[in-house]
Amino acid sequence: MEQFVKIDIFGKQYTFKAETEFSQAKEVADYLVKEVRRVELRQPDFPASYNPLGIMILTALDIANDNIEIKKNHSEFLSELSGKSAKLLSKLDDCLMQVFP
Repeated sequence: MEQFVKIDIFGKQYTFKAETEFSQAKEVADYLVKEVRRVELRQPDFPASYNPLGIMILTALDIANDNIEIKKNHSEFLSELSGKSAKLLSKLDDCLMQVFP
């Protein structure tokens, strides 16, 4: 059964077909609305009614920047984890070689 997510942005309601699980699609839509509001609040002298596209572009840039940061942090974490795992395996090999020469 098709499910639809509704969001309200700039006083207009938009309806989208949920391409993923409904709860996840709803979470994504709610996140977008929250981020748009956050960007609007950072621009008190630039009301969204004057340029809603500008607010949406700033929101998209903020979300894209967050995504890039998360990917970078994840990559650094995996690299650090890999290095520590290799060291640990080397130490375990050394211990095993002492026990079973």
